[in-house]
Amino acid sequence: MKNLLAFLFAMVFFTNMMAQETYIHAGKLVDTKSGEILKERTIIVSGKRIKEVKKGYVNPESDSAKIIDLKDKTVLPGLTDMHVHMESETNPSKYLQRFTNNPADDAFNSVGFAEKTLMAGFTTVRDLGGSGVNISLRNAIEAGKIAGPRVFTAGKSLATTGGHADPTNGMNNAMKGDPGPKHGVVNGVEDARKAVRQRYKNGADLIKITSTGGVLSVAKSSSNPQFFHEEIEEIVKTARDYGFHVAAHAHGDEGMQRAVRAGVKTIEHGTLMSEETMDLMKKMNAYLVPTITAGKEVTEKAEIEGYYPELVVPKAREIGPKIQNTFSKAYKRGVPIAFGTDAGVFKHGENAREFEYMVEAGMPEMKAIQSATIEPAKILNMENESGQIAKDFFADIIAVDEDPTKNIKTLQEVKFVMKEGKVYKNR
Repeated sequence: MKNLLAFLFAMVFFTNMMAQETYIHAGKLVDTKSGEILKERTIIVSGKRIKEVKKGYVNPESDSAKIIDLKDKTVLPGLTDMHVHMESETNPSKYLQRFTNNPADDAFNSVGFAEKTLMAGFTTVRDLGGSGVNISLRNAIEAGKIAGPRVFTAGKSLATTGGHADPTNGMNNAMKGDPGPKHGVVNGVEDARKAVRQRYKNGADLIKITSTGGVLSVAKSSSNPQFFHEEIEEIVKTARDYGFHVAAHAHGDEGMQRAVRAGVKTIEHGTLMSEETMDLMKKMNAYLVPTITAGKEVTEKAEIEGYYPELVVPKAREIGPKIQNTFSKAYKRGVPIAFGTDAGVFKHGENAREFEYMVEAGMPEMKAIQSATIEPAKILNMENESGQIAKDFFADIIAVDEDPTKNIKTLQEVKFVMKEGKVYKNR
């Protein structure tokens, strides 16, 4: 009898828990699909998803339901940053920390970075390269062990020997060695194939390559092509077999063109992009992820003596100031845009600064918001789950004080954050 009563009590408790709903009264709601601002809506959340969106302020019939009053706020879907690095953050000792930090140090640091990102209203991110700690971070967030955004991660980026993301750049000869596909270094078609498969084995969600030189690597060039076309082509082909899309870091135009022609889905930074490449990206439906904030950050930090190694400083001065202008040209020419910041190059949690720079460069506020909601959802194959406040979508919901289509800076002060139905912030 006792066992039967316990069972019945557990069933009633479970049923009540399942039936609990949250009613959010939104003064204004950003409809990212239509590009309109809707007034006085009720968002009904059940579990991790949105059950319904109704006109007006609807009160629940059940006493167990919870009401969240956001009548004086503008509500919008949780934001997505398509280019972050969750394992680290800029600081004057960052290059030294490659030798002093253990993976456990990076892991502990990443927990704080993840929480800051979520509290800033970014409920989804794409991590484009680290040591592999980013995979464990994703898993910990998914398991509910720590607070953070939904993470899609590339694990370790793929580079060529001596190229941007070769993990031994800048080391002495005794430490350089000859890293290969296991460590994310590719030389030739066979290496390319093996490196992708190794990322799959490690648990990555996508592939990131460095198709040109970069700014912050301890290597001379910021923009030379660093993969042959056939190598990128093999990476893309193999990635497709494993359900991956490919992101390509690129500052120089030739490396960009090789990547786009080979079928990569996103170009990161795109600093020296030509009009020919812009048109090619439109034809191939490849997205530009601009990272304007990172460009401004490296430009500023390059003027602080000793902040970067001497080899990095001229590259930062050359590339940093050009990113915003290239973004402006690409957007006006019709290149698809997905929001991305390169957070980690600047402080985590400041991701929404990017919106201000995008609008400053000529992108309308609503388009900027869509670039961080419905556009990333397409790339991540989540267009029926993320990027909108709509029935059956994840209950990823944020709120700000003002209408962001009238004051985009309001997105830098997020007051309310819900991810998958759980409230993480409510001010």
